[in-house]
Amino acid sequence: MADDILLDDDSSTQTGSAGAFGDDDLTLITKEGLKKLKEELDYLKTVRRQEVAQRLKEAISYGDLSENSEYEEAKNEQAFVEGRIIELEQKIKNAKIISEKKTDMRSKEIDIGSTVTVMNKTDNDEPETYTIVGSTEADPLEHKISNESPIGKALLGKHKAETVVILSPSGKLEYEIIGVA
Repeated sequence: MADDILLDDDSSTQTGSAGAFGDDDLTLITKEGLKKLKEELDYLKTVRRQEVAQRLKEAISYGDLSENSEYEEAKNEQAFVEGRIIELEQKIKNAKIISEKKTDMRSKEIDIGSTVTVMNKTDNDEPETYTIVGSTEADPLEHKISNESPIGKALLGKHKAETVVILSPSGKLEYEIIGVA
């Protein structure tokens, strides 16, 4: 596991993994990821709440609420939107901005925020590039993998030219690290 994670909020280095910060709800996130969370929160509060309120108002106008499926759907959607707002507010409140560590290029250690190019030696696939992010930002389609995923965990603390072995449901996979940025 990586020894240090540089946090932008107070420019101090804190040792250990997310759990070592003393807050189980800590959200490790990049500036870009935090911006996306704030945009989603703003959208939910300003647009979706209004849309759901309008749907509720419309469903109530249909009369008998005990057999009104539109009303039930609108209430369920309202509960989902409000739950997501609470979840996003909590994540934003507990966000710790991560940034690239300032290290010597020869000894560059893979950490959260690192962009890593690996080659699957097991399947002799083409090299793939991933950015290691906190679980909140993980998006395999954008090649952003969580530090908690099997590949992310295996890569943390490693260096260029090292080989990592990952146990996956499909078997043992071997990756060679060919680049770290």
